[in-house]
Amino acid sequence: MTDFARFGDEFQKIGQKGFDAAVHSYGEWNKGLQALATRLTENSKRAFEDTTRTWEQLVGAKSIEQVIEIQSQYAKRAYDNFVAEASKLGEWYVGLVQDASKPVEQAVKNSVEQSIKRKVV
Repeated sequence: MTDFARFGDEFQKIGQKGFDAAVHSYGEWNKGLQALATRLTENSKRAFEDTTRTWEQLVGAKSIEQVIEIQSQYAKRAYDNFVAEASKLGEWYVGLVQDASKPVEQAVKNSVEQSIKRKVV
């Protein structure tokens, strides 16, 4: 086999491995984004239900003090939920990026190692 043919075969193998890594990476992104969308939908549903309950309590309030107390409790819950959810979503996003980049990182690492072995041999 000529050097040119060998180079062509190696180039084709590297291209296929890169393509496979990209497809796997895309699959990880897709799974992660679907899970994220589900999480956001569930969080929105909980927030809407809490808002509805709070509205019902406000309508039934008997005094301005009771209205202020209900509103204060609602604001505290909403803030606490937002902070907790934002933290969790940040962690999820970091995990998603790490998981989705692993196949590409591994493909690059393998290509570099193979290049080094070929030069040593």
